[in-house]
Amino acid sequence: MPSLPASVPYPRAAEICRWTLATFGDLRGLRAGLRAAVDVAAAGPDVSDRMTVVATELATNALRHGLPPTVVRLLREGDRLIIDVSDHDREAEPRLAENRPLGGGGLGLQLTRRFAIDVGWYATELTKHVWASFPS
Repeated sequence: MPSLPASVPYPRAAEICRWTLATFGDLRGLRAGLRAAVDVAAAGPDVSDRMTVVATELATNALRHGLPPTVVRLLREGDRLIIDVSDHDREAEPRLAENRPLGGGGLGLQLTRRFAIDVGWYATELTKHVWASFPS
């Protein structure tokens, strides 16, 4: 399975919002908060919907496969909105699940690549981040 490209996105991006998730039940609050924040950022309903799907998929992956806590940040740089999802499992590179049977899982990163302008990942001393950017 190939991995996502390793790259740090938009180094001057400003944080708009942040959500810390401990359980799958926290995803509901993430979705509601993200929709409100993206609507305020005037990105439009299509972008808001795509960003919500991507944030949910990336956060679900982090909760399922990463180490807590999972942190989701909404960032903005210029005409881009960025979703950045981090967890504390620095060793596990995000991998694209290709040729997996329908219903076999692993579609989150593929959806992310379809819905976002750019997608990548990077690691810091403490965390692994998967990010996706969208037009604002």
